Amino acid sequence: MRILHVNKFLYRRGGAEGYMFDVASLQRDRGDVVEHWGMHHPENVDGLPLADTFAPYVELEPAPGGLAGLAAAARMVWHPPSRTGLEQAIARFLPDLVHYHNVYHQLSPSILRAVAEAGIPSVMTLHDYKLACPNYQLLDHGQICEACITGGTWNAARRRCKGGSLGGSVVLALESGIHRAMNAYDPVDHFISPSHFLRHVMVRSGIAEDRIRTIHNVVDLPARPQAEVSEPRVVFAGRLSHEKGVETLVRAAGLVPKGVHVDIAGDGPLRSDLEALAAQVAPGRVTFHGRLTSDVLAPLVHRSMAMAVPSRWFENQPMTILESFAASVPPIVTALGGMPELVDDGVQGLLVPHDDPAALAGAIRRLADDPEAARAMGRAGRERLDRDFTAASHLAALDEAYAVAGERRRAMI
Repeated sequence: MRILHVNKFLYRRGGAEGYMFDVASLQRDRGDVVEHWGMHHPENVDGLPLADTFAPYVELEPAPGGLAGLAAAARMVWHPPSRTGLEQAIARFLPDLVHYHNVYHQLSPSILRAVAEAGIPSVMTLHDYKLACPNYQLLDHGQICEACITGGTWNAARRRCKGGSLGGSVVLALESGIHRAMNAYDPVDHFISPSHFLRHVMVRSGIAEDRIRTIHNVVDLPARPQAEVSEPRVVFAGRLSHEKGVETLVRAAGLVPKGVHVDIAGDGPLRSDLEALAAQVAPGRVTFHGRLTSDVLAPLVHRSMAMAVPSRWFENQPMTILESFAASVPPIVTALGGMPELVDDGVQGLLVPHDDPAALAGAIRRLADDPEAARAMGRAGRERLDRDFTAASHLAALDEAYAVAGERRRAMI
C-alpha cells in the first residue's frame, strides 16, 4: 500500500509528530511504501523526497504583526498554495491513501479538497481538540471549559481564550467558525481518535458517530526487565507549561517524606517560575534536567519509582503513560480526559484529582511506603502494554479504518 502521511511539521516536535514517524516506520517495516508531506521548516528531517512540493514556511508562534499577521490569519482559514503543493505531491507519489495528522493553521483544510477531488481515500488522526475548541485544549484561562463544543466558536473570542488576547482570540474564533460553516473537514473520509474521551467530545461537536473510531496510540519501545531496585524518585517528562500541572508536582515534592526526589525532564515557558517555586517549597528535592534525549530519559524512568502526569487539562492519550508501562514503572495520573482509560486506579498505577498537591503527595507516599505494590503495578502496566498496545494490533486497526475510508470515498465517486 502507498501511504502519504501529512502533518504541518516534519520533525519530532511533539507527540503527534512522534506518533506519525513511528507508525510510518512500522508500515515501512511490513512492506508499505510511505512518504511524508507538510510545511517547509528548518528543522524538518533530511532526505524527504517530496520536499520541493511542501507548503511555504510561516512562523505563527509568536504570531506576526501588521500585514504579515493579516496574511497569516488568512492562511489559517484557507491557503491555496498548500493545496497546490499537495496536488503536486499526489501526482508524483500516487498514494493509495492519505493519512492526515495536525494540519491546522499552517496548511489549512484547503488541502483536504485536493485529496478528495483526486478520488483518494483519507483518514485523520485527531491528536487534540481543535475541531471542537478553537484553542485546542478545552481550557479558558487555565480552567477546564467546554463552551465551544456545542455553544459556538464565538465563545473563544468572548472569553479571550488565546492568552487573554482579544485579537488573537477573535482570529481563532473566526477561523473555527468559518470552517464549521463551510464543513471544511467533510472531505476527510474517516476520523481516528486515540481515546474514547476525545471521540465523545468530537461526536458532541458534530462528527457523526459512524465517521470516527477509537484507536489507541502505539508505542514501539524495547522491553526492559523491571529494575531490581527502584530508586525513590518520581519523574515528569513533558513541556513545562500551565496545562501540564507541573506546579502541582513541585508543591507535592515539598509534602513527601525526605529521601523521595522529583526529576523534571523538559523545558518550556514556566521553567524559571517552577525552579523558583521548587527552591521555596521543596529545596533540594527537585532536579530540573531540561530536555533529555530518549536514550538519557529512558534509563532515568526505568530506575524510578513512578512517573507523574499531573495534567490539569483533558489529556488525550499521553505517550508518557505508555512509556512508563514500557519501563514497568507505575504512573500517577490525574483523572481527566483519556487517562483513566489507560490506568485503572491501584492496578497499573494511581489516579488523583487535578490541582491537588496533597493528593499527589499521598499517592507518591503510598508507593514509597509499599515498594512491592509499586512493582506489582509496574508489571501490570507492562502486561497491559504487551496486550493492548502492540504494533501488530495497531496496524490491523489502522487497516480497518483505511478500508472504511476507501469504501466511503468509492461511494462518493
